[in-house]
Amino acid sequence: MARVPAAQRRSMKSDELAVWRSLIDTTTELRRRLATQLADDSQLSPGDYAVLLALSEADGRRRSSELAASMDWERSRLSHHLGRMEKRGLIAREDCATDNRGAEVLMTEAGAAAFTGATLPHMRAIKQHFADALTPEQFDALSDALRSINEHLG
Repeated sequence: MARVPAAQRRSMKSDELAVWRSLIDTTTELRRRLATQLADDSQLSPGDYAVLLALSEADGRRRSSELAASMDWERSRLSHHLGRMEKRGLIAREDCATDNRGAEVLMTEAGAAAFTGATLPHMRAIKQHFADALTPEQFDALSDALRSINEHLG
């Protein structure tokens, strides 16, 4: 029988659990504040902004299945969200010319204007609530920690 490495056998220490809980609480509060400020500044939800960002990175058009995959959203969640965005005129959906089973999502002029108008205030909010809280040394340490976690996750 294979031996389990010591790092996998031991329980987490209370200070490690406290750091984990702090990470969860802090990211939850950060997301809440950014979502509130985004809505106040632009009337966009974080989901709206994420869809428009993904579309802008794809020159304003993307197959819905590819959009869902790039955002790591379930296709049904994306479909419902796109329906709400379409009613507000932020996106349009068209049948895919190369595949009858798929649809393409297009950012409308109104969606592009909303995205452009939201980006600068959103970046300011990220700076205010995140970047301004950290020193350059803390940014480096956070970058190293996140890189380690990402490498560990594979």
